[in-house]
Amino acid sequence: MFKYYVQLALSSIMRSKVHSLLTMLTIALGIGACTITLTLVSSMSANPISHKSEQLFRVQLDNWDPNQAAISPDLPPEFVTWTDANNIVNAKQAKRQSASAITWGMVNPTEQGLTPFLALMRVTSKDFFPMFDVPFIYGAGWDESAEQNNDYVVVLSKETNQRVFNGVNSVGKTLTMLGATFTVVGVLDDWHMSPKFYDMSYGAFSAPEDIYLPLGLKAVFELPHGGITSCWKPIESQRYDAFLHSECINFQLWVELEDGEQKAQFNQYLTNYVTQQKTLGRFPRPLNNRLLDVTQWLEYKQVVKQDIQVMFWLSVMFLLVCLINAASLLSAKLHTKHSEIGLRRALGANFSQIILQYSVEIVFIGLCGGILGVLLAIFGLQGVASLYAGYGQLIELDLTVVTSVIALAVVGTIIAGLIPVYSACRPAPAMQIKQ
Repeated sequence: MFKYYVQLALSSIMRSKVHSLLTMLTIALGIGACTITLTLVSSMSANPISHKSEQLFRVQLDNWDPNQAAISPDLPPEFVTWTDANNIVNAKQAKRQSASAITWGMVNPTEQGLTPFLALMRVTSKDFFPMFDVPFIYGAGWDESAEQNNDYVVVLSKETNQRVFNGVNSVGKTLTMLGATFTVVGVLDDWHMSPKFYDMSYGAFSAPEDIYLPLGLKAVFELPHGGITSCWKPIESQRYDAFLHSECINFQLWVELEDGEQKAQFNQYLTNYVTQQKTLGRFPRPLNNRLLDVTQWLEYKQVVKQDIQVMFWLSVMFLLVCLINAASLLSAKLHTKHSEIGLRRALGANFSQIILQYSVEIVFIGLCGGILGVLLAIFGLQGVASLYAGYGQLIELDLTVVTSVIALAVVGTIIAGLIPVYSACRPAPAMQIKQ
């Protein structure tokens, strides 16, 4: 019987091709718009390290101007100074601790016969790699000895390793950069945190850096201050070390704490640290330390921008309008079949059989509309990527989104379509045959 209903559905669709296609397109437009914004919102609001997000904490210390808060109304700065970054990392009061900052410099791969190029770099602590589950294809990060001695060691991104060493295992090989010779100790595998919660200075979806090197080398080579740099009082001189020892903030500080007990202990350490620094004439503001885990940090930074949220709700309303229009089109189509429905009922077809017959046709229309909507969404996401710089990695549809929107199309079409079917079955068969 079901096969017969399928044949009737296909026959009905073919008899009214234009009408059926128009209904499918109406559904597809609503599904396509909703899919685009659903993909963006779900990707942008995703927690990229959910399995340990409650163990990673952004450290904020209020070393700002006593007369004005760093962030209104009374929030501490998002970054820390060179002094505080080094003091807290070297104190090792957490399971892991990592301070980092963006910088850049010239790479001169003359030994490889390549043209020099400017690379985006990150100076950081050795715990950066295990804290954020950074994958390696070759080697590993540097050790404690290399960090303390400011050894000239680097970790390369997969793309940089491909560019300089043709993708082979380059661990142990040397690379000339910043006017010195560095030894490669590790090469990353494909890695792109999205959102890039650990450092959103250049945007929540910016690309990762090309090269990673020990934090202390920032001072050794007097590397540029990348990312966000803010100062609340003048620097004493133009010398590079004057900036490092000033109250200017430029460094991201994260710690890993396994449980509530470790968090409480670290909070107490921060309290003691700031209190001790106050005796040295620093931290003129009241005590205002903050530890935000990854989820809290993403919420605080409002990673999902307001315009994207507005677009999402507008697309949901547009989908509802499209489903209402689809219901109107199906109602108009079924209006021409009142006599056919009445004849089938007169011949013995009951209400449920009529509903099942037309449900097959409605499901087929909804399924085709959903698939067409996904295709429209793929092209639409390409356009969104061109409008929102840095969101290119968000344009891929995952299986969950595709399955959800197709199911939404089918369910929405069934709800929209069964209303006119139910209405068509209410009059007496004799009245329908006369019509």
